Amino acid sequence: MTTQAPMTSIERRRSILYIAIALILAIAVGGGLVKVGAGFAARSANGITVTGSAKTSATADNAVWTLNVSLTRPTVSEAVTKVGNDVAAVSKYLTDGGVPASALTLGSVSTYANEEYANGNNTGKILNYRASRDVVVRSKDVDLIAKLAQGIGTILQAGVAVNNYGPQYYLSTLPALRPQLLEEAMKDAKIRAQAITKAVGGKVGAVQAVRSGVFQVTTPDSTMTQDTGAYDTSSIEKTVTSTVSVTFDVKK
Repeated sequence: MTTQAPMTSIERRRSILYIAIALILAIAVGGGLVKVGAGFAARSANGITVTGSAKTSATADNAVWTLNVSLTRPTVSEAVTKVGNDVAAVSKYLTDGGVPASALTLGSVSTYANEEYANGNNTGKILNYRASRDVVVRSKDVDLIAKLAQGIGTILQAGVAVNNYGPQYYLSTLPALRPQLLEEAMKDAKIRAQAITKAVGGKVGAVQAVRSGVFQVTTPDSTMTQDTGAYDTSSIEKTVTSTVSVTFDVKK
């Protein structure tokens, strides 16, 4: 059996110092945890935060429809001439269908040369020229625009080189809907808070804080949401949703 050598005075002092540091840390950590726990308890005891929501149906009353005529021809003049003819055909289709000429905006003609490349190197030869021009329709008659968009195939069959990206439908009534939906969302939040506090024998008091969420404009019955707010422009009929996060006082 081996006998442990007695501790030197320096080792004793180090041992005492380590024990003292350990005790101080234990007391500090324990006290901090008590304060943190007390803080969470006080916070949860003072109020309750709930989310309220409200939604309504809305019909778009503005349409923006961009049609692009784009094509390629051997020369610039041929490309520009053909674009001009096709833009005229698109404009005629729209005005014959009931869109006023004042509702049409024609963009400028853009052209560029398609150059030939061989093994990644420009040969200096121009293959052909592409020209394009936009026709933008702005109208409050969304049903007429929807009808014309569905029938655009007739001029495509006639050889008109038009790209149809589909109309975009907007709500001009959204600013008026916002305060109405926020009020309904606040009422919904209070009802939810009352149901929760009633279950534990409490009562809802005054509002401590309110944070409004983003508005979601979606297709009917859609579950699509985005952190920055969704705005669907593909449909005429829409659903507008508002949310609020509300913190209420809780009374016993």
